[in-house]
Parts: sequence; C-alpha cells; structure tokens
Amino acid sequence: QVQPVESGGGSVQTGGSLRLSCLVSGYPYSNYCMGWFRKAPGKEREGVAGLYSKGNILYEYSVKGRFSISRDNAENILYLQMNDLKPEDTAMYYCSLDAYYIGCLATADSVVSFGYWGLGTQVTVSS
Repeated sequence: QVQPVESGGGSVQTGGSLRLSCLVSGYPYSNYCMGWFRKAPGKEREGVAGLYSKGNILYEYSVKGRFSISRDNAENILYLQMNDLKPEDTAMYYCSLDAYYIGCLATADSVVSFGYWGLGTQVTVSS
C-alpha cells in the first residue's frame, strides 16, 4: 500500500524557514510525478511545487525563489525547503504522488489531483 508520511511542519515567524519531508513507502513505480500542495482554512487546495521523476520541476508563482523541492531517491524521501516564510504560507501541507502520465505536471496545481497523499503537516507563520 502506497503511504506518504509528511513531517517537519511547525510554527515560525515571518522570514523564518522550515524543511518539510515526505517519506513514501510501498510505491511500485519507477516513473512518477510527485509534489506538495497546501490547504488553508476557507481556501481551496493549492499546488505548491511538483517534480517529475525525469527531472522537470514546477513552482506555484507565489513561492518561486523561496521554496525548493527535491528528492532523495535512495531514501524515498521528498523534501520541500521553505525560506522567507510569510503569514500567507500558513496552511496544512500535503505530499502527493502518482504514476507518471502525460500532463501529470502540466502546472504546479496538477499535484492536487494525484492519487496518493498523506495526512499533512501544519505550517503556521506568524507576523
């Protein structure tokens, strides 16, 4: 059973940094798309960043230059390094993934449609 497990969330002040991790177990595909989306109270889910196993990476416009997505293939871990955090980044962050299909990473928002995601990790940024 595919199971992503997120960790690394917390509370920081504006300008602070956090690194989220997502450990993925039971994933049988060598070709995939995965990424991070977030959900703030009263708002729709929003794709933050995504990557394709062959190397393409996309970011949502508001996080470009501040967030960085990466993966450790040997450990099956996906990371999201978040710098210069702002109060508007406050949300529950989820890791998501799916087997590769054409267009799976058409936009950063594509990640909200992937078939597997975890329980999330809360990020709170205070001003």
